[in-house]
Amino acid sequence: MENREREKRLILLADEYNHPKYFLNDPIRYPRHFYQLYKKGEALLQDIEISALLCSHLAWGRREMIVRDCGRLMDEMEWAPYSYIMRGHYREDHASLHRTVKWVEISKICRNLKEFYSSNLSMEILSPEEMRTEILGRKADLKAANKKIHMFRRWMVRDDNLVDIGIWKNSSPANLIIPLDVHVHRGALELKITTRKSVDITTAKEITAYLERLFPGDPCKGDFALFASAASDTKK
Repeated sequence: MENREREKRLILLADEYNHPKYFLNDPIRYPRHFYQLYKKGEALLQDIEISALLCSHLAWGRREMIVRDCGRLMDEMEWAPYSYIMRGHYREDHASLHRTVKWVEISKICRNLKEFYSSNLSMEILSPEEMRTEILGRKADLKAANKKIHMFRRWMVRDDNLVDIGIWKNSSPANLIIPLDVHVHRGALELKITTRKSVDITTAKEITAYLERLFPGDPCKGDFALFASAASDTKK
C-alpha cells in the first residue's frame, strides 16, 4: 500500500469509527454512564475516574466478556464507585472477576485508590508511570506499553464529545500515547506504520508520532482506525 493511500485509509477509518454506535457494547459505557450522571449533578468526577480506570484494567479479551465482567464489578460497587472505595470494605477472595484478574487484585487497587483520594481530588495529576506503580500496584517498567493506562487516559482526555469522555481539562490530547496491544501492533505492522517487533512503549511512541502527522494535536484519533483494523484482524 502506497503511503498516500495508506494515510487516506487511516483518516477515513478514524472518521468512521470515532462514533458512539461502535462502542455501545464496550467497557467505556460504564464511565460514560457516570459522566451522564455527573452532568446532571448526580455523580462525582471520582465516580467517572474509578469506573474508567477499573474498566480499562479489565479491557483485554472478548468485548462481550469484558463488558459483562465490568458490569459485575459495578454491581459489587452498588453503582457508586467513589463511595465504595472510601468505605474501605472490599471483596478479597481469589475467585476470578475477569480471566486471570481476581477479586483480591481489584481489592488491592481499591486500597491504593482510597489512599490516593484521601489527599487528592483527581488522578489527572498522575503520570502513566505513577498510575502503574501507585494505583495499579505494579513494578516500574520503563519499557512497558501500558496499554490499559493509555486507554484510560484517552477516555479521560480526548474531548470531541463523540466516544471519549474528555473530562480532564488540564491535559492535552496532543500528549496522549496510543494504547498498544498485540492486535493494534499487528495492524500497525501490516499498514507499515512501524517495523518494530516489540509491543513496548518505544513502538507505541513511534506509532503515535506517525499518527500525529495525520491528526495534528490529536494523535489518538488514529486509535479508532487501528481499532477498526484490529477488529477486522480478530475476525479472520
